[in-house]
Amino acid sequence: MVIHICELFNPHKDAAYPAHKGQGFRRMFSMKIFLIDVRDDHFCHILPAKRGNKQNGRVSIMAFPPLGIQTLAPILRQQGHDVRLFDTCHPAMKAEDIAEIARKDTPGVIGLSSLSITAYKYVKNTAALLKAAAPKTPIIAGGPFATMNAVYILRDCSAIDSVGRGEGEDLLPEFVNCLHNLAAVDGLTWRKGSEIVENRARPAIHDLDQYPYPDRTSLPIDYIESLPLEMPAVLSLDKFCTMQTSRGCPFRCIYCDIPALNGGKWRSHSPPYVLGEMQQLHDQGYRSIYLTDDHFLMKEKRIKEICEGIIEKKFAFHWGCEGRVDSVGVSQLPLMVKANCRALAFGIESGTQKNLDRLKKHQTLEQVQYAIGQAKKHGVENIHGFFVIGCPDETEFDILESFRFAATLGLDSFGFNRLCVYRGTPLWKEYVERGLIDDARDWSQLFRCAEVDPTALPSEVVHRIRKKGFKMLFTHMILRHPLKTFTLLRKFGRHMSMADLIKLLATPFRKLNCPNRLQLQDGSSQ
Repeated sequence: MVIHICELFNPHKDAAYPAHKGQGFRRMFSMKIFLIDVRDDHFCHILPAKRGNKQNGRVSIMAFPPLGIQTLAPILRQQGHDVRLFDTCHPAMKAEDIAEIARKDTPGVIGLSSLSITAYKYVKNTAALLKAAAPKTPIIAGGPFATMNAVYILRDCSAIDSVGRGEGEDLLPEFVNCLHNLAAVDGLTWRKGSEIVENRARPAIHDLDQYPYPDRTSLPIDYIESLPLEMPAVLSLDKFCTMQTSRGCPFRCIYCDIPALNGGKWRSHSPPYVLGEMQQLHDQGYRSIYLTDDHFLMKEKRIKEICEGIIEKKFAFHWGCEGRVDSVGVSQLPLMVKANCRALAFGIESGTQKNLDRLKKHQTLEQVQYAIGQAKKHGVENIHGFFVIGCPDETEFDILESFRFAATLGLDSFGFNRLCVYRGTPLWKEYVERGLIDDARDWSQLFRCAEVDPTALPSEVVHRIRKKGFKMLFTHMILRHPLKTFTLLRKFGRHMSMADLIKLLATPFRKLNCPNRLQLQDGSSQ
């Protein structure tokens, strides 16, 4: 009788499979595993040594930490594996460097993680170099883009052997355990000879509290708190990291793939689990934390319990989060500020109701005004507004009205990015049905709406209007709020050179790119 190794070590069949206590079930053998976060190089900004970089192999980088691989590493280690983390934003952890290490160490499994479509070409290059260096090592890819395009990726990139669809906490350990019986791994898309096999979908994780806290100590990188702008602006040099306390969003904005990735559901860690992780971060010296939840402001009671815990435990860090303006959690802003919430980002998107309705935002301009007014009233220090322009059916008046609306809100910072469409979003599906995009041909492309949609304004027109809008908005800020504007620039100037500060201010007047919210670690705004 033959018993597959995955049957012996399948965590779902072992009642002793440990939670984050780190006790109980362990594997009978240890495997060396490389977990690599592959970045789009355009979204990694290294802070010069004179402003915080270390000389002991550590680097300071303006980017969000790779929570995906940081979350998976402790789970694999609980099973006895030797896990090594890499983040390609580190100048000594580029694809060539990791391939050379793989050539010498020969890992048993290599996992590639990436967030968005903009990193895919880097994923392909990394996979090719790694396969050449360690041809017998299976390479598995994961992340939002991989989840939405698993079959296409395997057809396109011969160096990638498997794709994990969805959440990896259970999938990756099972994959490692079942290398000789991949058909047993739910959520896996893999090659069987020349055939591509899609195993049945893996259900969403119900109990998020069962896993250990992420590993924030293995990477020799100090991640720097910065604003998510086209030219990142350093906010502080406090020891900084991100947390994810919940997953998913029930809303279905046409430009967002989060509902498709999470089945339109919202799930969360319990307040005790969140506070336990915060205690660990506090003890490790972190003094700035950003919550990358897709929608932190979802439930009043949960926000209340977390904030009361922060206050009671006297945590020394300050923190920020994102949410929708129509959230019930807006009522908890006074308590959030008391718990040292200093930063809040809202996905405002547009200054006209017509455009909000076209984007299926399901919020009103009055709700925007109320939420930001409440945040200002109760003392949130930094309020950021995300806007998109160049949308379907949008006119020149609509774009300029968004800038005028932003001027009335008194935001501390803002971003006006061109709306792009990518696979997995409702807008992509609409464009496929309208014959504007070919799903099979264009799956790996990121299109500005102006490039494919005849109802959107041409790119050169959007760029011209955007420059006009920024001139109007900057003039309003300088003339109507000179002290606030000076204070904000002085805050940036503490950690940025004059050349970088000028570049930051000039960025809105240069060629316009797609929304950089794609780069954020599970943090696309609502």
